[in-house]
Amino acid sequence: MSSPDPQVRAARNPSSPSPVRGPVVAVTGAAGGVGALLTERLAADEAVRQVVAIDERRGECADAVWHILDVRDPAIADKLRGVDVVVHLALDLDLGSDPAARTAYNVRGTQTVLTAAAAAGVRRVVLCTSAMVYGALPDNELPLSEDAELRATAEATGVADLLEIERLARRAPRAHPGLNVTVVRPAVLVGGTDTALTRYFESPRLLVVAGSRPAWQFCHVEDLCTALEYAVLEKVDGELAVGCDGWLEQEEVEELSGIRRMELPSAVALGAAARLHRIGLTPSPAGDLAYTMYPWVVSGSRLHAAGWRPRWTNEEVLAELLEEAAGRHTVAGRRLGRKDATAAGAAGATVALLGAAAVVRRARRARRLL
Repeated sequence: MSSPDPQVRAARNPSSPSPVRGPVVAVTGAAGGVGALLTERLAADEAVRQVVAIDERRGECADAVWHILDVRDPAIADKLRGVDVVVHLALDLDLGSDPAARTAYNVRGTQTVLTAAAAAGVRRVVLCTSAMVYGALPDNELPLSEDAELRATAEATGVADLLEIERLARRAPRAHPGLNVTVVRPAVLVGGTDTALTRYFESPRLLVVAGSRPAWQFCHVEDLCTALEYAVLEKVDGELAVGCDGWLEQEEVEELSGIRRMELPSAVALGAAARLHRIGLTPSPAGDLAYTMYPWVVSGSRLHAAGWRPRWTNEEVLAELLEEAAGRHTVAGRRLGRKDATAAGAAGATVALLGAAAVVRRARRARRLL
């Protein structure tokens, strides 16, 4: 005689533990960074039935089911069968990456994941972009609501890719009926990250553009992970902004960091930054400067309404960022060696920036004389 179905046995014996009925969650980019942190967190969450980890190398989470492949490989659809929610974190935002190759990976990867998820019957895809997509503009409200218009341009590092991912997110539910897409947009992300904005705090002087009105809001990677977890467990959906509560004015940042400012006219700062990037001396285009000039603070109202709260304050995240930056020396977005850093520290970031611009001018004059 065959034994009863396990669910029948559970119904007959109320004292038997109930089977876990939570979602099966796949995480792309699971071997490192935010992906690794989220994979570990979800694997330990009793509300999650199983975690499927996808990356080009195996990570350290032993409690996940690992699949080693490129997210642009259409074979990913087979790995997503039986998955309820996909969190797509396989993005290349490295300052040193070739821009064309970076865009090809980010956009094609997101397209493939969305198409594969729909084909595999996944009900929800969670994408992570950045609050940078709102744009840094002098007339931005403080703070911006999630529904604020995306006014960023393609002039800052990686922002063109993020805007294209946002467009793919909006189109996906129409192209794939039944597929829910949630987009999470963190503020300046801190915690083992390396971006043009985190490098700003590695400079010997904080470059301030005359007439600008900076407002600094950070997001710790731990808070981003809890926000992503809210989206995974369907506690909140739609377009979500995440960051610390409130913001810091430039003067507060300077007081807390102990780093003094050096102020430049807008035309000089933007012109020098554009020239230095154009000839390959710095990784950051001039568009990155806008995010240190004007506010792009977000409210995070949807997550707050769902009961989510950040564990970190702006002051605490800034302190961690400064600790991570200790011993690093950056001028105009470019990391310097120890010898160069000594000179930069003596001269200050502004002098170094203008000095590099002078080098460019001399090189141009020398070419004309040949």
